[in-house]
Amino acid sequence: MKTGIHPNYHTDTVITCSCGQKYHAGSILKEMKIEVCSACHPFYTGRQDHLIDRTGRVDKFKAKMDKAKEFQEKNAPKVEVDEDEDEQGTIEEDVIEEDVIEEDIAKEETTEA
Repeated sequence: MKTGIHPNYHTDTVITCSCGQKYHAGSILKEMKIEVCSACHPFYTGRQDHLIDRTGRVDKFKAKMDKAKEFQEKNAPKVEVDEDEDEQGTIEEDVIEEDVIEEDIAKEETTEA
């Protein structure tokens, strides 16, 4: 092996789990923190306490989307609508309808001739 290119090996590495269990092993790191070990993993213990998502991912997502929708509705710009305009339509809609009617009449005249 070449000298000077390999990391230092520590024979007294302490591995600490989130459940509080501590292990001693050899590694290039002085200490490690892990989330699951053989003392708390459901496969070894038979308990499902540690890894179960109690509320569920779908429920969390739906709650997040509902909250976003409420926020958008609350902060949406207010648009005032005249009751007269709503019943009769806007001027732009009337102009567009007239243009369509004129185009249809022109097409009929060209097909007849």
